[in-house]
Amino acid sequence: MLLCACPGVKYWLIVILLMVIQYLDIAAGKHESTTRHYKFNVRLKNVTRLCHSKPLVTVNGRYPGPTIFARGDRVIIKLVNHVKDNVTIHWHGVRQLRSGWADGPGYVTQCPIQTGKSYVYNFTITGQRGTLWWHAHISWLRVSVHGAIIIYPNLHLPYPFPKPHKEVPVILGEWWNANTEKVIQQALQTGGGPNVSDAYTINGLPGPLYNCSNETFVLKVHPGQTYLLRIINPALNDELFLAIANHSLTVVEVDAVYVKPFQTDTLLITPGQTTNVLLTANATSGKNKQFVIAASPFVTGSGTFDNSTVAGIVSYNSHKFKNSSTIILPKFPSFNDTNFAANFSAKLKSLANSQFPALVPQKVDRKFLFTVGLGLNPCPVGVGNTTCQGPNGTKFTASVNNISFVLPSTALLQSHYFNQIKGVYKTNFPDNPPFPFNYTGTPPNNTKPMNGTRVKVIPFNTTVQLVLQDTSIAGTVSHPFHLHGFNFFVVGQGVGNYNESKDAPNFNLVDPVERNTAGVPKGGWMAIRFRADNPGVWFMHCHLEIHKSWGLKMAWIVKDGKGPLQSLPPPPSDLPPC
Repeated sequence: MLLCACPGVKYWLIVILLMVIQYLDIAAGKHESTTRHYKFNVRLKNVTRLCHSKPLVTVNGRYPGPTIFARGDRVIIKLVNHVKDNVTIHWHGVRQLRSGWADGPGYVTQCPIQTGKSYVYNFTITGQRGTLWWHAHISWLRVSVHGAIIIYPNLHLPYPFPKPHKEVPVILGEWWNANTEKVIQQALQTGGGPNVSDAYTINGLPGPLYNCSNETFVLKVHPGQTYLLRIINPALNDELFLAIANHSLTVVEVDAVYVKPFQTDTLLITPGQTTNVLLTANATSGKNKQFVIAASPFVTGSGTFDNSTVAGIVSYNSHKFKNSSTIILPKFPSFNDTNFAANFSAKLKSLANSQFPALVPQKVDRKFLFTVGLGLNPCPVGVGNTTCQGPNGTKFTASVNNISFVLPSTALLQSHYFNQIKGVYKTNFPDNPPFPFNYTGTPPNNTKPMNGTRVKVIPFNTTVQLVLQDTSIAGTVSHPFHLHGFNFFVVGQGVGNYNESKDAPNFNLVDPVERNTAGVPKGGWMAIRFRADNPGVWFMHCHLEIHKSWGLKMAWIVKDGKGPLQSLPPPPSDLPPC
């Protein structure tokens, strides 16, 4: 073969050679991180569900909002607020290593983004892959302001399970005919429980089981193929069961951490959690059959709740959903089946192998016991003629170690960074309950919580063991707790009062599940361990919004370390003012 010596041919030979080298690099698994840019315009959009139209706060006019894709990349999101509400966004489960200014909870790591203003969230996703999500983190705006974060593994790291034919986000939510901002305002004013949602949704759609509901989520499948469902629960106040009729699901990941695979007919997912499952389209009923994928509530409290079911359709070789007698419904546990919840949680184990180790702290520097639960306050004197609507004319409250957390009027992280804490917060959050009692038995009379803004300060790289103990002051109930800035290992759970001498020897320090959100069981306790290797201010709270609104939250401050990469950098220039 004769090669021309002209410059143009040499140029193309070099281009082809570079392309070959690039292809070989990709095949070998090399991955250079990139910067991914997104723009989030927060706007009102009229949305109709259940024959009821209302303006929803949305991102880019979408409900649910847009999906963020990444692969160990730097992510830059410019948020512009076009609505009257103050807005912040939390990137739920993203570690935010040395980027606490981008974490997002209002008045904790930033002041809110006001009408007509913008803020650039800038962070790098380091060492994480899987399904996470983002949501508004102020008041109850997350009801419509939320979306998926999908982090793919590096090119040389395949999934530790068979590659799926297709991947599908399944976002479980709530539809409220009412304005949820008015719902929570009314509940806080009256002191009673809030009104409940009117429907549950799958990817924003209520499905065929509700009156006047014409929109249904449909998953088209082909016989024999396997699908990865990335399930997210952004619901405000509802833990949910999920099942698919005549199909089993294989759980392979929770909160963006792989787990030892196990099969289940039904899964439980609390607000804040994500769960990846494999669905194999192996129904034996033949072609053109339709099976319901459905979600219904798991409830441990005694208050009212939305006792309804959202349904979507898994459709075999069907191009259009048909509401016919061939639809098969799944069976759910009882709505208050705490045994199912405990057994499901017990099945979750980390892979804990050489490729995906479980780095559980074997020794701990600090041990804490936090009581978490609901309480009651007397109705304030002299507030018009209004009688409070809690039990016996009281007001509901909630607390951690008997402190009902009050958000400050300026961001905690700013106050901490500039050492201007006077009048903003106190650093005397108790290590243990201020007065011991039979936490899950008959409560004492002196249980009125204190209101305050207190934080727990710990040195950089401290290994922490924290036991979260439910209380019966206003009735036992489960609490899905989320810790910002860290993953943690659930080393133990149980019913009743935690007993150090009896329960600690049974902790799982080999392959406990690693999460960012996990449930304190009704009338029980949960023990977690984590390493405080991320300097900053980190929120920890119940992910049931009504509990959080009542004060079931607190904050950790992790001090700077000594090394150059062990301290928080200065705030960005566009950090919103208070």
